Amino acid sequence: MIFIIKVTTNKEEKSVELIGERIERKSLSVFAIAKPHGLKGYIILEALDRESAEEAVFNLPYVKGIIGKTVEYKDIQNMLQPKVEEMNIEIGDIVEIIAKTFKGEQAKVTRIDKQKGEVVVSLLGASVPIPVTVKMDSVKVIRREKGEKEESKEKKEEKTIEEEFELE
Repeated sequence: MIFIIKVTTNKEEKSVELIGERIERKSLSVFAIAKPHGLKGYIILEALDRESAEEAVFNLPYVKGIIGKTVEYKDIQNMLQPKVEEMNIEIGDIVEIIAKTFKGEQAKVTRIDKQKGEVVVSLLGASVPIPVTVKMDSVKVIRREKGEKEESKEKKEEKTIEEEFELE
């Protein structure tokens, strides 16, 4: 059975630690504890029955209680298995930063970390190139080096075809 445990916001990791220690100490029938990415104030606990879950969390600091009903795995699957999104950002792309401190600045992508969902960019407006790490969703591609070369190549081909027709 899967239970949702309400905990103090920003204390999810500490709560998981405390619950884990209690489960080990008392050898409880709890199979898994998870802190879902992006869900604040809640952790997920899988236990044999409600009694085991209650015993694992009863009277611990930061734990506020168990949400009344149990949930199915399919209901929380998207929280536990992060989606690996296809990223349309490549090294060498010119991007515009659309969030936080450098909003509106243009930069060139120098490195991509797909696991963390981050890109390292070098600001174009800076006199000294400084690498800045930003989340991928904080940038949008405005120009692609490869794409430009391919486009100009296609335009050249179009011109030669047009020239051929004009000659006839």
